[in-house]
Amino acid sequence: MQWDDLKIFLAIARHGTLGGAARALGQSQPTMGRRIRVLEEQLGYLLFQRSGDGFLLTHEGEAVLQNVQQMEDEADAVLRKLSGRQQLDGLLRVSTTEWFGAHVLAPVFARFSADNPGMTLELVSETRLVSLARREADLVFRFRQFDEPDVIQRKAMHAAFGLYGAGAYLRQAGAPAAGGGEGQRLIIMDTAYGDLADVTWIRRMLPKAHIALRANSRDVQASLCRHGAGLAVLPRCIGDAIRGLHLVALGEAPPGRDIWAGYHKDLKRSPRLRAVLDATLAALA
Repeated sequence: MQWDDLKIFLAIARHGTLGGAARALGQSQPTMGRRIRVLEEQLGYLLFQRSGDGFLLTHEGEAVLQNVQQMEDEADAVLRKLSGRQQLDGLLRVSTTEWFGAHVLAPVFARFSADNPGMTLELVSETRLVSLARREADLVFRFRQFDEPDVIQRKAMHAAFGLYGAGAYLRQAGAPAAGGGEGQRLIIMDTAYGDLADVTWIRRMLPKAHIALRANSRDVQASLCRHGAGLAVLPRCIGDAIRGLHLVALGEAPPGRDIWAGYHKDLKRSPRLRAVLDATLAALA
């Protein structure tokens, strides 16, 4: 068996079609089909049932899937260990949310890049939880602690939040009072993030206010707020920097968020990861 053929098996199992697997691995569909047939002949078992809807794992395919996934994890571990021994150059992939990447990490990374011209920093903004074990990222900043095995983590910072309104809006609607909110318009996170602490807080503090707009982006919320659409809870690093927005006091500040930095233990000796993390934590402090 060739490891490349087992990677094809995994790709087909994950995507369910030759087309999806081929795009994932950058190969042609005929090549993928031919190599999976060769693998099945070598093993003496059919790994997939073919149908018009795609490829389904057979009993034998399901039996070996976990073992092949473990082989992939071990291969990824080898790559992580090798990359961890490289010098302070090459690529480091960092994942975080959009607003934290744009407003907090971007200035830090800009300075770091200027001081370390041999490095390439790839900053990816996304909401999904990426896998450090599968090397989807080398360093992750997220708003919850990591529960994955073999991840080294530490608290990076605490992000304070505040309630903001545009000057024109506040002159028209008046200053809100805690426990009321009549005549006030709110800009909050969309329903997928309705359980966030700041959403619960604003609805408790201004129970009679009208939810006028929802958005899943803090930058979009800030723009709506700046244009007078209503009140919004924003990270202080965003709200304080926007001209025309005013901090609104209700006698109780909205809850902030703790940001955690995490990386796989195989990269703990990586000079470039250590340098980026140390520079970032020093700047955030």
